[in-house]
Amino acid sequence: MMQPVPWGDLQDFLAVARAGQIARAAAQIGVDATTIGRRLRRLEARLGATLFEQTREGQVLTEAGERLLAQVEAMQRASERIGETGEGDRDTLSGLLRVSVSEGFGTWLIAEHLHDFARRHPALTIDLVASSGFLSPSKREADAAVLLERPSAGPVVASKLADYTLRLYASRDYLDRHGTPTRATIAADHRLIGYIPDLLYSPELRYLREIDPALSPSLRSSSINAQARLIASGAGMGVLPHFIAGGNPALVRVMPEVEIARAFWLVTHRDTRQLRRVRAFRAWLVELVTRHRAQLTGM
Repeated sequence: MMQPVPWGDLQDFLAVARAGQIARAAAQIGVDATTIGRRLRRLEARLGATLFEQTREGQVLTEAGERLLAQVEAMQRASERIGETGEGDRDTLSGLLRVSVSEGFGTWLIAEHLHDFARRHPALTIDLVASSGFLSPSKREADAAVLLERPSAGPVVASKLADYTLRLYASRDYLDRHGTPTRATIAADHRLIGYIPDLLYSPELRYLREIDPALSPSLRSSSINAQARLIASGAGMGVLPHFIAGGNPALVRVMPEVEIARAFWLVTHRDTRQLRRVRAFRAWLVELVTRHRAQLTGM
């Protein structure tokens, strides 16, 4: 008779299947990569099947792995529903909520107010993943994600969360030294700060092209927070969201005709979007951006 498969081994398998790499999965769940590799080999030996193929990019599911993934995801969904049904107090949320957001939005708006949501739900563990790039709700890497563009595929539900505005900024010190830019002088007379083109995680970040297709930054960073610090220090000028730059007295808006419109999209997995903790966070986030719409749009 086959021995029961430990749930922990299945959870490690699920993490690798979603992340696509053992090292990435290990970082996400806080387990040593060597340990995960050993557990996967044990799981494959127990099942008598190869679950992953090793490629240059990482681990790719085999046909047997795809079949197991469908079963394990169904088990996890059932486990989550049982956990929520078993809560003694219907107003109490517990468990883990993982939210993936862009670095700027996560740092300048959500992080500033997340204490309010955490205070409402003290038994809930909350992971705020605010970075250059996103975890994938479709792969169940996150319970919810705030993306810069609407997903075109995957088992997800997406809704527009909020519009936001970006403008061109410089420091007073920079303007004193280099003068106020115009469309005629910006390319030749000014240093531009922006993203590293080959490290862009979304085409929505190509801001300078909307001012002039010939513009390109000469001082570059993958971090919008680093760009904001560079601009405030007088290193150059660049495009920043109003919710980052609008309240900073060290920054001055230049070329007022430049106004770039973008939107945030709230994305959840269709199988977990009705979990109470996900519904609660979604409602709180919509409430937050509604209250701070002027901070987002600059209007």
